Amino acid sequence: MELFFLSMKALKLGILIFLFCDANIVKAQETLPIYSDYLSDNVYLVHPAAAGVGNCGKLRLTARSQWAGIEDAPSLQTLSAHTRIGENMGVGIILFNDKNGYHSQQGVQGTYAYHLSFGRMEEVDQLSFGLSFMAVNNSVDESSFVIPDPVISQIVQSESYFNADFGVAYHKKGFFSYFTAKNIMLTARNLYDNKYESLNLRRYLITLGYYYGEGKSLQMEPSVMMQTIERTGEKFVDFNFKVYKDVADAQLWAALSYRKGFDNADTEELNYLTPILGVNYKNFMASYTYTKQSGEILFDDAGYHQITLGFNFGCRPPKRGGCPNINGAF
Repeated sequence: MELFFLSMKALKLGILIFLFCDANIVKAQETLPIYSDYLSDNVYLVHPAAAGVGNCGKLRLTARSQWAGIEDAPSLQTLSAHTRIGENMGVGIILFNDKNGYHSQQGVQGTYAYHLSFGRMEEVDQLSFGLSFMAVNNSVDESSFVIPDPVISQIVQSESYFNADFGVAYHKKGFFSYFTAKNIMLTARNLYDNKYESLNLRRYLITLGYYYGEGKSLQMEPSVMMQTIERTGEKFVDFNFKVYKDVADAQLWAALSYRKGFDNADTEELNYLTPILGVNYKNFMASYTYTKQSGEILFDDAGYHQITLGFNFGCRPPKRGGCPNINGAF
């Protein structure tokens, strides 16, 4: 019986090691993991230039759970808010709690954005810049380890670090585009060994999309998000398609996203299929996200679940011909 429990503990430690290697967390636990949250009218989670970009301030709460039924499986909660200040400035804040096995991180991110409008004021033709600074605390809970490990035993319990992201966005009528360089100011950390180590976790993201059908009962929004990691050369592409349907006093919408990994020599290529269902009612929104991994190597058959709740505030009159990220109030 003692051997059985020891085997179970060994299996649990194996799960921990696998969790640390999960490509979604990008090995080094870099600030906020990048999922499909941005499709739930939450672009600011990915791109700092989206802070205050539209006619409404936006408050968003997300809760994500992975591998349901597995102890210490990854989970993520975020609370974000951003709004326009005056005619040109935008500000935003993100609080997040990310847990992955015995590892967890909590952080706060503040953003300043500046928006330049061109052409006629009632039309959408806008160039935006955004800069985010964040403080993150990483910790590892060793209290339940029962199998001695020469590497894990040297892990420091807690360590804080700072980081920064920079982004640019351009919107013109239904067209939208974003570029973001993430983790451009990562300070040294002492979480995984006894020496400070500077890690290159820079990641570059480009989002392109177009929204059409405004004024009709059915609108469509195809988009693509490309990202690459500088240190490893890993590349990922999200192929997205979103549909909006006006119904009585509400708006129903659905999205389908397919994430594909390319040329990832040292990791299993990612293949994620993510359907999303949502509803907008007045200034409120709610959505449900389900993600399913496919490929030759699977940890289990469970999916990833996420709930997003939102509220739009301080709304101004919408501009003509803008995508939903610009004209946020239904």
